[in-house]
Amino acid sequence: MFTGIVEELGHVASVRSKPQAMELTISCALILEDVKRGDSISINGVCLTVSTFTSNTFTVDVIPETVKSSTMKELKAGSRVNLERAMPANGRFGGHFVSGHIDGVGVIRSVKKEANAITKTIELEPQLLKYMMLKGSIAVDGTSLTIFAVSHNTVTISLIPTTQEDSLLGEKGIGEKVNIECDLLAKYTERIQTAETKISRSWLAENGF
Repeated sequence: MFTGIVEELGHVASVRSKPQAMELTISCALILEDVKRGDSISINGVCLTVSTFTSNTFTVDVIPETVKSSTMKELKAGSRVNLERAMPANGRFGGHFVSGHIDGVGVIRSVKKEANAITKTIELEPQLLKYMMLKGSIAVDGTSLTIFAVSHNTVTISLIPTTQEDSLLGEKGIGEKVNIECDLLAKYTERIQTAETKISRSWLAENGF
């Protein structure tokens, strides 16, 4: 589990392509302070497992499903990436519940400067729009953000100066792709509502609500 608060910007040291899969080696510093084999680390919002590490790099395997459903396949040596370690049980929860399981890829369609903020409108796949609501949460490339507008095919988010400086999202422009994770609570709510047992007034009463 992650919070969507980027801890460090790392660099891709190397990419080893495999049939429908990848092996990434990431160069960084802060993330390695307490790293162990098997740790979960979010790379641009994708939860990946540390297979090996050195004093200044760690390596992860990217399976075919992740390659297909995220922007991982576009990374190359030298690419910068957002990094966040899994949240410790005694940690401060600064963002929102982020699982690191990408729901789809969005495309930035507009970028506007508004005082000290930058607003970006992102086009989403139709199946993701049902999870979006005004002032709801979204993770974009692993960054926890608030939704400020929703249309039939886009959402608009706003970046404060700190987010502009501490994550890659501040640099990304029109036409660039981003990893999208919808609000975990919204997905669970939909699953419950569409399950075989439908939520109704009678169901709620029968179950003590």
